[in-house]
Amino acid sequence: MRSLVTGVAGFIGSTLADTLVERGDSVIGVDSFLDYYDRAAKERNLETLATSDHFELIEGALQDLDLHEILGRCDRVFHLAAQAGVRASWGTEFSIYTTNNILATQRLLEAAVTTDIDIQAFVFASSSSVYGDKAELPMHEDVPLHPVSPYGVSKLAAEKLVELYHVNHGLHTASLRYFTVYGPRQRPDMAFNRLLRSARTDETFPLFGDGLQTRDFTFVTDAVAATIAAAERSRAGAVYNIGGGSRVSMLDVIETIESVTGKKLHIDSKPKQKGDMRDTYADTSAAQSDLDYHPRTPLREGLASEWEWIRSL
Repeated sequence: MRSLVTGVAGFIGSTLADTLVERGDSVIGVDSFLDYYDRAAKERNLETLATSDHFELIEGALQDLDLHEILGRCDRVFHLAAQAGVRASWGTEFSIYTTNNILATQRLLEAAVTTDIDIQAFVFASSSSVYGDKAELPMHEDVPLHPVSPYGVSKLAAEKLVELYHVNHGLHTASLRYFTVYGPRQRPDMAFNRLLRSARTDETFPLFGDGLQTRDFTFVTDAVAATIAAAERSRAGAVYNIGGGSRVSMLDVIETIESVTGKKLHIDSKPKQKGDMRDTYADTSAAQSDLDYHPRTPLREGLASEWEWIRSL
């Protein structure tokens, strides 16, 4: 297969591209190297791919590239490129989210339905942030959506565009709502990365909220397996929750990290931040049924893997 992976230098995108190439696929990776975090970290993510004859990197924004030429060489699309960050999406910064999360998605979808090649699958990386705090737990794909951050709004808008291009153009799409993905290569702004680095450096970790907020944590290889399965056997137009299979509080996470690292963490309690969801917990029955999705990595094992990666840097 010939796959396009957008956001290929990112945490999940690079892991996905590595997996596809290992399976024997050819991958065109697109990344604009947004300055949300250090470019060197993204280039490090691509070190293995850079040595492969089955990988091509194209640097640039989806809004600026000749997408027809790129898609003319692909069978399927994995669209992971996005401006990340819940807390950074407020105020004047929101224009970055509308450009990179909404406009870029629409332009890629439009190219997918107007290229001369029949795109077999268009898989979109959405987020549990679309649910907000009103959905009952575990969260099911069919509940009303009430995001509590501008970031969540931008991902929901992109999801709706994906739906429109399926309904009106017959594009075989699947949207995956990832629930807090973690593991090696995790972005430096994400909690697990920061906690593990705090354990390594003995620095204080700021904990926003009371620590009783819960998340459904998903190891990166489980998320990648679901993403590939969505391209191969999803229902056209479907939306799937991709969670790790357990709901854990931040206080329990801190205790587990202390056990994994053998270090006592120094915690500085801070007020809850606007846009932070209280709880997430995925109902993954649809993904189990359609994609044969079964998360295989328990939290402690996944944290140990990320800890080894942090120590290797």
